[in-house]
Amino acid sequence: MAYLTNQQLDQLGLKHYGRNVMISDKASIYFAENLEIGNHVRIDDFCVISASGGVDLGNYVHIGAFSAIYGGAGVELGDYSGMSSRCTIYSESDDFSGESLIHPFFPNEFKPGYVRGKVTLESYAQLGAGCTVLPNCRLKMGAVTGAHSLVLDDLQEWSINVGIPARFSKPRAQTVLDLMTQYRDSVR
Repeated sequence: MAYLTNQQLDQLGLKHYGRNVMISDKASIYFAENLEIGNHVRIDDFCVISASGGVDLGNYVHIGAFSAIYGGAGVELGDYSGMSSRCTIYSESDDFSGESLIHPFFPNEFKPGYVRGKVTLESYAQLGAGCTVLPNCRLKMGAVTGAHSLVLDDLQEWSINVGIPARFSKPRAQTVLDLMTQYRDSVR
């Protein structure tokens, strides 16, 4: 895997990027001027980020291979959050009921069921492999999903959620907070 150099990152025209940013040269970024990237962020091979409505990646964020973020209505990934491989976040969604036209070719007046809304993964939230998140969802601090889950609603803090649609399974341990403190102390 080859990562873009700082010179190549500059050429993308990102709104902002921090230190130790690793973006695969096989990733695709659209509307780079609306993409903010914190420190210690890695975006792996074959990821797609469309930041038309703004995408903000915090510190220590990892986006696994073959993942996509469609940020037309805004997407935010907080510090220490991430997406395992093959995850997709949609902040906009067509209506497939037959009551609306589908596709980006048509004006919204012909798409009455079209849904837009910001998606947020708060700090320490994580998507398991193959998960999908639809518009207007918030994974609160420490919320995680099991593999192949579909997120349709907000997920509560420090919870493990699984299924289609994703539902609460059990509480999540908060040991990661202590481990992060230990890590920070070790690198000072």
